Amino acid sequence: MEITVPAVGESVFEALVALWRKEEGAAVRRDEVLCELETDKITFELQAETDGILHIAVPAGQTVKIGAIIGSIEDAGAAAAAPPHGTAAEAAPPFVMPAARKLAAEQGIDPASLAGTGTGGRVTVTDVQHALAGQTPPAAIPPAPRPAAVPADSRSRRVAMTPIRRRIAERLLQARQQTAMLTTFNEVDMSRVMALRGQYRETFRQRHQVSLGLMSFFVKASVEALREFPEVNASIDGDDLVYHDFYDLGIAIGAEKGLVVPVLRDADRLHFHEIEQQIADYGRKVQENRLTIADLEGGTFTISNGGVYGSLLSTPIINPPQSAVLGMHTIQNRPVERDGQVVLRPMMYLALSYDHRIIDGRTAVQFLKRVCGLVAEPDELFLEV
Repeated sequence: MEITVPAVGESVFEALVALWRKEEGAAVRRDEVLCELETDKITFELQAETDGILHIAVPAGQTVKIGAIIGSIEDAGAAAAAPPHGTAAEAAPPFVMPAARKLAAEQGIDPASLAGTGTGGRVTVTDVQHALAGQTPPAAIPPAPRPAAVPADSRSRRVAMTPIRRRIAERLLQARQQTAMLTTFNEVDMSRVMALRGQYRETFRQRHQVSLGLMSFFVKASVEALREFPEVNASIDGDDLVYHDFYDLGIAIGAEKGLVVPVLRDADRLHFHEIEQQIADYGRKVQENRLTIADLEGGTFTISNGGVYGSLLSTPIINPPQSAVLGMHTIQNRPVERDGQVVLRPMMYLALSYDHRIIDGRTAVQFLKRVCGLVAEPDELFLEV
């Protein structure tokens, strides 16, 4: 059985074979994880569809097209029945793995002329590749010369960008080049939110089996502000402005291989515990490489929390084709004036980056002030009245 790279989304055309979990010739069982594949959007695991012996056609570190054959699983019974090396049976025509047969046909090589190194003398893709060493495949286009390399230095390392990292770089550059991005800043007193969390933390956890975090307050506040300022929830399509009468909020989550932004669908319909549960589920998916393209598609507005990494202030970058992104930051006790007195309060800086082609400065400032006001006095949100 051939192992192919599955289609994972209409806009995904290639994948990196990031890691093989099993070695060449290893026995595998159905549903066992074989390898990790990485596209420009997600990393996911490929599982065995049958029991058998694994034969690897594409080593880790290579990028292949969707649908490409990266290996095969040979029936374990057939492998056991194959004649061993050093017997008279070696003179018989060799058994050729399907992926090796296909590659040999493409390159005009007779697989019967090859000495198989696989189990029982089978001809593998590696054997075909070895036969091609030193040869130029038919109609092959010579690779373009690489630019001058950085001088060798034992203190430097050169590592190819992963598809996810390349995509992040492309989208960040796109946001800078194709939007009129500006950022406005404000700060919010987190005293009341922290008091509510302290008061209801255990009750909330016992009732819903999830922690009451900060993000649900900002999701709720953002939805209410987006209702009042629909431009912030809009996007540009050609010469048209598209106003979205729904609220699909992207929540930026940092992963080992880069930032991903899964989407809370219809966030306006979610209760506090549902928001927290979905965010927790997405966090587990990211850690377990189970995030799907469907989890990332769409989104009308994004919230990013740099405060979890200790960021005091930053300028978040818009996630095209969205028009704005809200940046949260770390909470610090700072002196502020309250009723004519200077007191310490847990304060957070907020940043709203927005596309000035759609959103005027006045609207951006009013939107951010509304978010700050709702978070500073969250009883209405928390009671969901």
